[in-house]
Amino acid sequence: MIKQLNPPRRILMGPGPSDVHPAVLQSMATPLLGHLDPAFLEIMNETMDLLRQVYQTENKVTLAMSGTGSAGMETLFVNLVEPGDKVIIGVNGLFGQRMVDVALRCGAEVIQVEGGWGDIIRPEKVEEVLQQHKDIKLVAVVHAETSTGVRQPLQELSEIVHRHHALFVCDMVTSIGGIPTKIDEYGVDAAYSGTQKCLSAPPGLAPVTLSPRALEVLANRKGKVQSWYLDLSMIQNYWGEERFYHHTAPITMIYSLREALRLIVDEGLENVFHRHALYGKALHAGLEAMGLELLVNEKHRLHQLTAVRIPTNIQDVEVRKRLLQKYGLEIGGGLGELKGKIWRIGLMGYNARQENVTYALAAIEDVLREHGYHFISGAALEAANRYIRENE
Repeated sequence: MIKQLNPPRRILMGPGPSDVHPAVLQSMATPLLGHLDPAFLEIMNETMDLLRQVYQTENKVTLAMSGTGSAGMETLFVNLVEPGDKVIIGVNGLFGQRMVDVALRCGAEVIQVEGGWGDIIRPEKVEEVLQQHKDIKLVAVVHAETSTGVRQPLQELSEIVHRHHALFVCDMVTSIGGIPTKIDEYGVDAAYSGTQKCLSAPPGLAPVTLSPRALEVLANRKGKVQSWYLDLSMIQNYWGEERFYHHTAPITMIYSLREALRLIVDEGLENVFHRHALYGKALHAGLEAMGLELLVNEKHRLHQLTAVRIPTNIQDVEVRKRLLQKYGLEIGGGLGELKGKIWRIGLMGYNARQENVTYALAAIEDVLREHGYHFISGAALEAANRYIRENE
């Protein structure tokens, strides 16, 4: 007989998923409604309104696609890109590479602008390519690169892109709910995200938002969107006033998203951003006091996801296994060219709390000492606590 499901308890401080807020879990235990029930349609309206507030936009088409963040990525590319279109994609990590792959599958001619893994995409490099090619349809970058912990500045890049009459598209999977996204202020034409990072909901929905300029491009396509399931020309009619049936909505996941967004709005966006910055920088201070080197320079470093270089002669997988075994603590390893070279530590959403900073630093200190790494005992917690006291 198969036993009742009873997974082990973990503290999820890797690159995602993050721990789900208890109120969000509770919302998922509430009864189902039909996907065209008037009560559920009102919940959808509330979810869209909350999502606009958290995305910091007035865009009418701001809704949640069925699927994880990668479904959001594919949604924007299959709707905005047609075979033969020229697009520029900034690649400074794994998820920039993934955008290239998706765009190529749409039949696009992709021009890559590269940055180092751990560095930003330089606006002047993008402008140089735009000056060489006069028919670029869109430029896409990753706002918060999950594989490296880099925060990409958007405003200058957006101004450059729009001077050349292209759409500006952003991956905001790890940024939404953790740092300002400012869709309207920054002039982002289309963005996608996920629920499992700073929103502290389970993976399973991909919030997207499209500006009027992006919707005009969608409306003027030469051919049908290649994906029926991700076709926004139909899906927006289900989320909009028409309520035209497309596919059965993941009702429980929409409950979870609504509750996650409500918690953020109730706390206040600026308070949420301050909390992520406070505890993220405290974690940085603690790791550096332990003698560890952070991958990204401070100016472009994310607060919610920290990439730390693995010390010489320390085994990546063995340390992560030991943290999981001894403390139930999950942190992430490196991806792509950083595999085996960094750890990725998340303080996202509900997890961005002082007790998690303390727990993670104490656990990492203990396990590193077991593996022969030497440093001043207690220095990490002292540095983190000092930062919090001085900046609360």
